[in-house]
Amino acid sequence: MTIILALLAAVFAALTSILAKIGITNVDSNLGTAVRTIVVLIMAAIIVLITDTWHMADSISAKSWIFIILSGLTTGPSWLCFFKAIQLGDVSKVVPIDKASIVLTIILSFIILREPLAPMVVIGGLLISAGTFILIGRTKKKEKTSLKQSYIFLALMSAIFAALTSILAKIGIEDVDSNLATFIRTIVILLFAWGIVLWQGTAHQLRDVTKKSFLFLILSGIATGLSWLCYFGAISLGKVSVVAPIDKFSTVLTMILGVIILKEKLSKQTIISGVVITAGTICLIV
Repeated sequence: MTIILALLAAVFAALTSILAKIGITNVDSNLGTAVRTIVVLIMAAIIVLITDTWHMADSISAKSWIFIILSGLTTGPSWLCFFKAIQLGDVSKVVPIDKASIVLTIILSFIILREPLAPMVVIGGLLISAGTFILIGRTKKKEKTSLKQSYIFLALMSAIFAALTSILAKIGIEDVDSNLATFIRTIVILLFAWGIVLWQGTAHQLRDVTKKSFLFLILSGIATGLSWLCYFGAISLGKVSVVAPIDKFSTVLTMILGVIILKEKLSKQTIISGVVITAGTICLIV
């Protein structure tokens, strides 16, 4: 069940990137992120209602509250960096860089959570890292403008915050229902995202957002909600060092969807990167 949930999380995560790319084409990325978060929160609330886990909030320990909130605070900047990056660059290039978070996640899970590092986990992590750096090296060599370089930096920052999110969330939901924890985390992210929008003074741009953009932002929010529910359900059942890498298989799926739906061009290096990342994911599943 853990692996199935992790794979489903990867599928929905890939759809999130594609749908969001279309939705924020002519929209401020931070505003688009804030709008999407409302959708994710509604989905999380519905799941909590269906599973009837509201009453469990009273039994959440102070430690769990702290780490769930912290995981929400690290998710916020991760999202803002990621969606700004895909607005500036190709999804098929940004997503693999963002997924470099897997290396840091594995290292932190070993140091902080004391999870054992099985040989296949190490091999899989190294392969995923190699595939990511193949793409980063090629991108830096090919793209010379400051605009293109900025999306590389944003994607890397997104990866760092994403790794911290996985570790903090694992600690926070250790004795908490994963659906309820997801709902709480989303409230934190919503406050963070809209706080940024209000600080920037871009809330008034909502009236200029087209129906098409709204539609795809909502769809990407739904995909995110489903991805989260599957992912945090998986890490509540299994090890972060195994679940996180499987979830990162969304990188390859995103590359494929980027070519099919967004008509992005795949270079030889991008294809090699995808193959290496896939090999690493298979090692982790095995």
